[in-house]
Amino acid sequence: MLPSPALRHVADFDIDLSPIEEMGDGRGGMRRIIPIVGGRVSGPAFTGEILNIGADWQTIFSSGLAELDTRYAFRTDDDAVIEIINFGYRRGPEDVMKRIAAGETVDPSDYYMRTHARLETGHPDYQWVNETLFLGVGGRLKSSVRLALYAID
Repeated sequence: MLPSPALRHVADFDIDLSPIEEMGDGRGGMRRIIPIVGGRVSGPAFTGEILNIGADWQTIFSSGLAELDTRYAFRTDDDAVIEIINFGYRRGPEDVMKRIAAGETVDPSDYYMRTHARLETGHPDYQWVNETLFLGVGGRLKSSVRLALYAID
């Protein structure tokens, strides 16, 4: 029998966003880019600052499903730069998704926002992130995202 994976909480991300850049209809749906401009990382595995580098390239499908495709970086308090590539989905009842789009604060348990992530760094103290997969649980606020990141052990 194969072992069941376990989740280990590594950090919480408070991700600051600039206003949405709407691109219009693309090949697969409504396209938009949301710049990632800063924020904070705090948790048992690392703490630090989210750098003003990166964005979330989203596709919103006719069903209301948002496909999230983010790439950004953070600097730990001990000076490691770690890149994060995060891909996932956000979906929920139409009225809830409209409230989120209007910038309202909505309880994250009222919708689904899950991601899978890869991290990469050259810093010797964090080589383990290069060999680990991660799962994220998120929530969207008016001008930020809150993400809890878990290592899949």
